[in-house]
This record gives sequence, structure tokens and C-alpha cells, in this order.
Amino acid sequence: MLDNAIGTKRKKITNMILFYLFVVIILLVMLFPFLWMILASFKKNADILNVDKMFDFIPTFKNYISVFVDYNFLKPLTNSFIISFVSTMLALFLGLPAAYAIARGRMHLFSGIILMIRIVPAISFLVPWYLIFTKLGLTGTYTSLIVCHLIVSLPMIIWIMIPYFESIPGELEESAVIDGASNFGTFTRIMLPLSTPGILTSGILTFIFSWNNFMFALILCSSKTTTLPIAIYQFISYSNVNWGGIMAASVVITFPIILISFFLQRHIITGLTAGAVKG
Repeated sequence: MLDNAIGTKRKKITNMILFYLFVVIILLVMLFPFLWMILASFKKNADILNVDKMFDFIPTFKNYISVFVDYNFLKPLTNSFIISFVSTMLALFLGLPAAYAIARGRMHLFSGIILMIRIVPAISFLVPWYLIFTKLGLTGTYTSLIVCHLIVSLPMIIWIMIPYFESIPGELEESAVIDGASNFGTFTRIMLPLSTPGILTSGILTFIFSWNNFMFALILCSSKTTTLPIAIYQFISYSNVNWGGIMAASVVITFPIILISFFLQRHIITGLTAGAVKG
């Protein structure tokens, strides 16, 4: 019996070691490109292209200085933030009530239509959008980019939020109505606070989509509304590619998203409705 217990314990320890080893390997594979990008942002072009200089190099901050001084990256950074923030807020403002109505009204046909709109490739809208915004004189403005991002982000938020609203017990709304709450009050005071994880998750995904979007900005932006993905083009010329500048710019683009996810991840928890309804 003692031998069996020792054997079982050894087996558990072995399985645990293998599990954590597997996790470490997966993390190394996934994080290596990001690590390489950070290291390359502190290298000269010659060191980036030299495999022997992977870790053995003299760090330099010239790439980051060049990004903000020579290429004026602060303006695209501001443009990307404005477009991403406004489009995300509008998508949440319109998408949350729509998702709530679909969930409570069980409008499966309507939700299917929204899913079909989300499945359609966004590039198919580019020509109609360009013609419409040209007629309205809105090409090269924040409005055109925000509207484009909104049309694509809205179905995403609706489909993420529908299951969250469906998972909240209907007894909570009935209790609120009995206490005199209106439909709007029930939605804002009961449903939204209990759906915080879904709201944060959908908001972060929408913000990331807008922040990284390249296709819409390529067609609709101007020199005054250039976003970060378009600004990276400045580092590529006919005869030369500024790899150090591209890597530094990539770190600048990625860092805000990582920072937002880091500070908001503690809010994305489950079980907020646990125990809300007594048996």
C-alpha cells in the first residue's frame, strides 16, 4: 500500500512537471516574436539582419527617437486613439440595447441576419463607402473612419453580449419591475452591472479591431487622419527599409493594447450572477 501511494505521488509530480514544461514551451513559441520585436527595436539595421547579433548587441534608443521626431508618430497615435475610442463607445451604446432586446425577445432570425452581416468580408463595403463618403465630402475625416469601424464592430458586440444577457435570470428583472423600475431602469441598473465582464470583453476586442485596422484607413484616411498602421508605411522606401524604426513603431502600437488588457483583465471575471437569485 505504501509503495502504491509513493508511486501515485511520483506519477502526479511527473504529470505536473510535464504539464508545466509543456506550458513553458507554448509560451516561448508564442512570446518569441514579441520578444524579438522588442529586442530589434533597440538594434541598428545591421544588427537586426545579423543572426549572430540576436542577443549580443549594443542597445540604442535612436529608433524610438526617430519614430517620434523624424516621423512624427504622435499625430497618428492620437488619430488612432480618437477613432478607436469613439467607435468603441458608439458600438457599445448601440449594441448593448440591441443585444438585450434580441436576448429577451428571443429574436433568433434577427440575430442570424446580424451574424450574416458580420460574416460578409469588410472589404466588400469599401467601394460603396468610398463613393458615399466622397459624395458627402467626408473622405479623409474622422467621421468616415468611425462609421466604417462602427458598422463592422457593432455585430461583434451584439453577438458577444447576447449570451451574457440570456444567462442572467429573468427573475431579477421581474423583481425590479415589481419594485417599480421601468424597462430602462431595469436595463441600466440590473442588466448592465451584471454584464460587466461581457461589456469589457467586447469593448476590448472592438477597440483592438479599430486600433489595428489597416484596410479602411488605407482608402479613407488623409494626411491629417493617418492612423498607426498606415504610418508604418513611412518606414518603407523604394531602396531601403528602416527595420529598426518599424520594430520601434510596432512596439508603440502594441504597448497600449497590452496596457489596457493588463489593467482590465481583473474585471473580466465570471460568476457575477452567482447567488443573485435565492432558491
